[in-house]
Amino acid sequence: MIITGIAYIPGYLISFMVGSLLMDRQPEFKVEYPKQPVTVLIAAWNEEKNIGDTLRQLSKQDYEGDIQIILIDNNCTDSTVDVADQVAKELGLFLQVVTEKKAGKNYALNTALSYVETELMITLDADTLLHTSAIRFIVCRMMSAPEDVCAVAGAVLVRNSRQNIWTKIQEWDYFLAIASVKRLQGMYQQTLVAQGAFSLYRTKVIQEIGGWDDVIGEDIVLTWKFLKKGFRVFFEPLSVAFTSVPASFKSFSIQRSRWARGMIEGLKAVKPWQQPRMYGKYLTGVNLILPYVDAAYTFFWLPGLVLALFGIYWIAGPLTLLVLPITILSYMILYRYQKSVFRALDLKVRRNNTGFILFIIIYQIIMSPVSIYGYLQELLKLKRIWR
Repeated sequence: MIITGIAYIPGYLISFMVGSLLMDRQPEFKVEYPKQPVTVLIAAWNEEKNIGDTLRQLSKQDYEGDIQIILIDNNCTDSTVDVADQVAKELGLFLQVVTEKKAGKNYALNTALSYVETELMITLDADTLLHTSAIRFIVCRMMSAPEDVCAVAGAVLVRNSRQNIWTKIQEWDYFLAIASVKRLQGMYQQTLVAQGAFSLYRTKVIQEIGGWDDVIGEDIVLTWKFLKKGFRVFFEPLSVAFTSVPASFKSFSIQRSRWARGMIEGLKAVKPWQQPRMYGKYLTGVNLILPYVDAAYTFFWLPGLVLALFGIYWIAGPLTLLVLPITILSYMILYRYQKSVFRALDLKVRRNNTGFILFIIIYQIIMSPVSIYGYLQELLKLKRIWR
């Protein structure tokens, strides 16, 4: 049980991901400059410091179609709406403000959904900055896809990576791990999370399934409901957005435990065997075993590491260090893919050696216990914590 949880399953999953990505060939766009009108939904709660920059980046998009923006005031007590109105007027943006008093992102987005009149819509976090070609590329992927593709997830990277050591570590998580998992799932046309931070949807499909559920992982449950209905969800690596990540261990723990809890909500809402497509069954089934892997890492691997420091090699020992070169090799392969994306977007990968080393050595040591906490929160039905 111990070896399976800390070695066999993680080793298989890493091998499957690297092997799949080595075979991945992103299909070319059939439409390079689409002109379909798009509505961008931005749910905001006290975002006066960020909303101006988010709107300015929207104004710089090289997209040739109309971009309409709906800002949802979700009980803001600061000047978010005033700042947004002022910036929109200065930049000539089409901005509509709607109000939803009931706290919760799902309520905010569902309220705005009734105002959307375009075939395509985007959800965007209020602290997220889009690359100038982000909307064009994400719509290109949708317009080049079959009719049963109802959503495309964008690539979300770290905006505040130079803030402190926590953000430096997370930069590599988003750049390598999260982006690679998204690309893997997109290759099998079953992306498991069209994340609310930046994704494109077919409006009518969201309306047909009743919008976003009242859960902490509303984007996860929404995506799995798409898959259950037989739709496919793509991922577009060239459609890049930069978001602010938690800068303290406490806020990081709250966010990641929330993600873990959201995954359990998704598994409860749609069981892996209920997915109609084979790859959907397989990829959501992988999530079914992740709690065991996290438990094995937390309760077996970490104690084994402590014992090894005292010369007791029951679980971990000197040969365990051989895992490091294998891990680094796999990340080098993933790095190659991401570097090609940056080259295509005329971006440069900034040096962050300290963050990379810490990401390799300690990241999973932190993540597994945090995820266990998230699973327990859902199991015990504890109060939801958003920030």
